[in-house]
Amino acid sequence: PGVEAASFGAGMEQLVRKRFSFFTSFWNKLWPNPVSADSSSLGYFDPDPVALRPDLEPVPDSPSASLFSALYDFRARSAEELSVSRGDKVCVLKEEGDYVLAKRLSGEPALGYIPASYIVKISEETSHQPWYFSGVSRNEAQYLLLSPPNQHGSFLIRDSESNRGEYSLSVRNHAKVSHFRICKEPDGGMYIQKGQAFPNMQELLTFYTVNWKVVQCPLLQPCIPKAPPVRDSWERPRSEFILGRKLGEGYFGEVWEGLWKNMVPVAIKVIKQADMKAEDFTKEIQNLKRLKHERLIQLHAVCSVGEPLYIVTELMRKGNLQSYLSSLEGKALRTLHLISIACQVADGMTYLEEQHIVHRDLAARNILVGDNLTCKIADFGLARLLKDDIYSTSGSTKIPVKWTAPEVANYHTYSLKSDVWSYGILLYEVFTYGQTPYEGMTNQETIQQISMGYRLPRPSTCPPEIYCIMLECWKGNAEERPAFIVLREKLCSLYRRLHSSLS
Repeated sequence: PGVEAASFGAGMEQLVRKRFSFFTSFWNKLWPNPVSADSSSLGYFDPDPVALRPDLEPVPDSPSASLFSALYDFRARSAEELSVSRGDKVCVLKEEGDYVLAKRLSGEPALGYIPASYIVKISEETSHQPWYFSGVSRNEAQYLLLSPPNQHGSFLIRDSESNRGEYSLSVRNHAKVSHFRICKEPDGGMYIQKGQAFPNMQELLTFYTVNWKVVQCPLLQPCIPKAPPVRDSWERPRSEFILGRKLGEGYFGEVWEGLWKNMVPVAIKVIKQADMKAEDFTKEIQNLKRLKHERLIQLHAVCSVGEPLYIVTELMRKGNLQSYLSSLEGKALRTLHLISIACQVADGMTYLEEQHIVHRDLAARNILVGDNLTCKIADFGLARLLKDDIYSTSGSTKIPVKWTAPEVANYHTYSLKSDVWSYGILLYEVFTYGQTPYEGMTNQETIQQISMGYRLPRPSTCPPEIYCIMLECWKGNAEERPAFIVLREKLCSLYRRLHSSLS
């Protein structure tokens, strides 16, 4: 019985892995010793295209598998998606919101997701015909034919709205569209004029292409469909996500631990549109999409249709750095560990510096911690793409004064060098295990003291070399502050020396 159970379990594992290969990373956690999985798979969010290949055997005759035709060209934007050309046959295996999982039957077989609005169910009779538009109403046909690039003589065949199983011919005659019912005889013949029947649609159209005066307009070319706008590849329906435990709250919303499709752990930033201008949201998302670095939190999806807005990112299980440092586990960290954290943040900020991106809210609360002390920079809610290397904001903007450079506090002017000042404060947080800077001072007192030359003292647990770096970050003249690439090299060099001495 034990052998049979093991055999059944292995068989079930193979079946599940095969049918849902894009969840490879999840299956590898569920079954640590996979029966037949590629250990190098990049997982669900960036899958290896090869992971989709094993499921390309012929589709069994099943009521759940439906034959469709591609209405428009679609080019895959990720390994999960499927490229199709107009007229390609596809077999739909599963519907998922605005997308379907489909198998391409034309050309080389392939499997992936395509927008549901890009395909239409077909019958064998019309499967290859560019003039057939399934599911199009009379009004929609009129709209299509009168839309560019269609012109005089464009035509299409559509399903009859009033007589199920029959068709209609819609043809553009200059600035108007005429519609003709195509009737069916008991033996399957088709006709527009009674007594003039044809065995199939192609012969009917051939006849009226020549004898076009009956339909009052020549049939010159099939209608060219107007492709609907494709939703951004990051856009997903809100129903796919379940909120779990609240992790925290920032200027632009709450952050929750959640599940994607009931199985993939993610972090979900929930934002009310009233709390953020549409322009702010768009900028945040655009930055998240294009910025890719191992020290930055990676975007997985967005939900921007309706409210509330969701920004879905990878989940860092140990929370933000400020809370982590003040925990029992954080307080057990040694100097080498703290320098490692500083190096990782400097590495991520060097990348942002190269991209001319200012973070504007660099602090321990916006650094997230994962397994093996992995640290990533988060919350680009305040990030902006710099123009002319400087971004000025209105006085009404919320400013975390104790982390910001004097030119920000006084003139609301941000630059890459103001991020360097904030990085110095972050170093102070790290080497005090999460202590709040300028403790006991109000925001106004902090600004006054800094303008008079006051700087935070060296923490007792901070090496002198690290404190010297802090002071460099806190230079009153922004141009005298070091670049992040210089800070990264200094800290990494210090880390290597200390690591070597301990070894």
